[in-house]
Amino acid sequence: MPLPFLTADRTFEAASESALPYDDRERWRRPYRPGPWRVGGAALGLLLASFVLFAAVLIAVTGSVSSSGFSSAGVVLGVGVAVIGGALRLLRMGVWVSGSGLRQVGFLATRTVPWARVVSVRTVQQPVRWLGLPRTVQGQALVLVPRDRRAEDTAPLLTTHGLDFLGRPTAFDRAADAVEAWAAEYRRG
Repeated sequence: MPLPFLTADRTFEAASESALPYDDRERWRRPYRPGPWRVGGAALGLLLASFVLFAAVLIAVTGSVSSSGFSSAGVVLGVGVAVIGGALRLLRMGVWVSGSGLRQVGFLATRTVPWARVVSVRTVQQPVRWLGLPRTVQGQALVLVPRDRRAEDTAPLLTTHGLDFLGRPTAFDRAADAVEAWAAEYRRG
């Protein structure tokens, strides 16, 4: 007898059902799991941060009593904290949905679009950036069509060659379907 609550091999329908009857639809949630490229990049960033923090401790311990040893340890400590913050922000990036709208969290900026401004969310074939780099390849993108078409609204929400879905086309299809379902449900009102 399989125990679906203990494995990650659940079907999509079972994964989308809420185990709790009072699940709050107004809470922001990511309708997909972060991909291995995103998690691996954040893990490498945290590994680098551990070495930087260890270096800060060594500089502080072996530094002279003068203020120069402690100030350089403080600078290295600040770099380590910045690397940790960057790794955590990398994990937070992506598309989030709630009953109030759709939120696209980037590394430096977050954009929220209320459902009232959304005309449609659809999947299109177009050139997409490979792992967020300047190189483009042919792929699929989930795009938002807002009521008032502004320049910042033209960026794709999800792509098949992004950090979350590179090499995982079925995961992209499920995530795109989930975001489209949220849009269809809340656009109606």
